[in-house]
Amino acid sequence: MAADLGKLNKTLSEQPFIGGFEVGTEDVKTFETIKAAPDAKKFAHVARWYRNIASYSANERAAWSGGAAATSGEGKGDDFDLFGSDDEDDEEKKKVVEERLKAYAEKKAKKPGPIAKSSVILDVKPWDDETNMKEMEDLVRSIEMDGLVWGGGKLIAIGYGISKLQIICVIEDDKVSVDDLIERITTDFESHVQSVDIAAFNKI
Repeated sequence: MAADLGKLNKTLSEQPFIGGFEVGTEDVKTFETIKAAPDAKKFAHVARWYRNIASYSANERAAWSGGAAATSGEGKGDDFDLFGSDDEDDEEKKKVVEERLKAYAEKKAKKPGPIAKSSVILDVKPWDDETNMKEMEDLVRSIEMDGLVWGGGKLIAIGYGISKLQIICVIEDDKVSVDDLIERITTDFESHVQSVDIAAFNKI
């Protein structure tokens, strides 16, 4: 399982979902498989992916796989246990599950629509070949917004010894504006960043 998780972590460092940039059946199958894997939380990209998939309801996940996903309990009460504290006792776990089930029941009673999300790939270009790219990536990732999850990133050579940072993020459309995010990157980090372009934008 550790080897499989390592391979999965590498895959998710380069894309938001197992099949690429759109969620699908493979995400649901893998999500159900690793729920009880104690080592999963040690892999940063797997943990990020897990939290993202778990943010959807069981019914939404079932729809991705044509209804094959388990929907017991009509909610997500046990989805986050994998990333909880290792020393929680049974009583505490029971309390947490009950609270989550209650919160989910209240949310369901309001009948909200599905959460609209998008997968975005940004090309972040530095000023020149002397720009510290590690610092630039750290600065970009330091931006925290409700509804924003950073994914994998890589450097791509663009000529004359200069590379650009290509980085993935998943956003909730109602909470995060891509234009605002780009403006924040270029304004707050103008000492490192020359420009930011959208390389790909896909609704999830």
